[in-house]
Amino acid sequence: LHPRVRRQRQMCIRDRTKRMQQRHENRKTYFQELATTSELHFLPYIHRFTSVTPQSRILEIGCGEGGNLVPFARLSCRVTGIDLSENRIRQARQFFQEEGLPATFIASDIFQITQLEEAFDIILIHDVIEHISEKYRLLEHIKRFLTPGGLLFISFPPWQMPFGGHQQICRNRCVSRLPFIHLLPAGAYGNLLHRFGESQARIEELLDIQECRTSIELFEKLLSTSRYRVLHKQFWFINPHYEQKFHLKPRKLPRLIGSIPHLRNFFCTSCFYLIQS
Repeated sequence: LHPRVRRQRQMCIRDRTKRMQQRHENRKTYFQELATTSELHFLPYIHRFTSVTPQSRILEIGCGEGGNLVPFARLSCRVTGIDLSENRIRQARQFFQEEGLPATFIASDIFQITQLEEAFDIILIHDVIEHISEKYRLLEHIKRFLTPGGLLFISFPPWQMPFGGHQQICRNRCVSRLPFIHLLPAGAYGNLLHRFGESQARIEELLDIQECRTSIELFEKLLSTSRYRVLHKQFWFINPHYEQKFHLKPRKLPRLIGSIPHLRNFFCTSCFYLIQS
């Protein structure tokens, strides 16, 4: 490549990395981007299989600041979000108040909640299950919150995809751009992160993600064991959320690749599942 072209590409990569790191720090921006992705992709996907009306009751587990719930709240659905982080829940309440939208937010470990005031027609779990070690327990536990015939929307990045370890959250610009390093053995991975100057808290977070890793095959085995019925699934070559993060057009994974177990994990950046107990 011509040196000028090479420099331009390097500058573009640096800018993308900087924006991604700022996005995790500026939670209002992240909230707004999730709201847009949910409106453009999550809500239409769910709406293909069930009606979403002002009478619909929506619950999100691991809601963070609640961005995914915004389009449902704008439709006057009754929305509830649960998250382990009290800080994220405070931000969710603040952001929804700023948007003039009603919602209920609860700061709690989902396993500590055995009953809510109402059952829900739709439960969202977006980019959360790959952080949870007790996946089977979660899938069994949330059945109590679903109405008869209620739907569960789960999305997650397969572990083997280039950034399935979430290493993009690293402070070091170099290591945050390295694909597949999360596939290293835990010891080697931790040492690499340490050598690049990552904090101990960040290293522990990334190693915890590595321990909780979720492949397509593991997830579908869990669904079968938990006796869930898959209504529809969609594998993405370019994650729909990348439209907001990187201005990339979402693209579905070719059906042939998506049908090959294990191999598909390396090419799929997000999986959508709509399931029913």
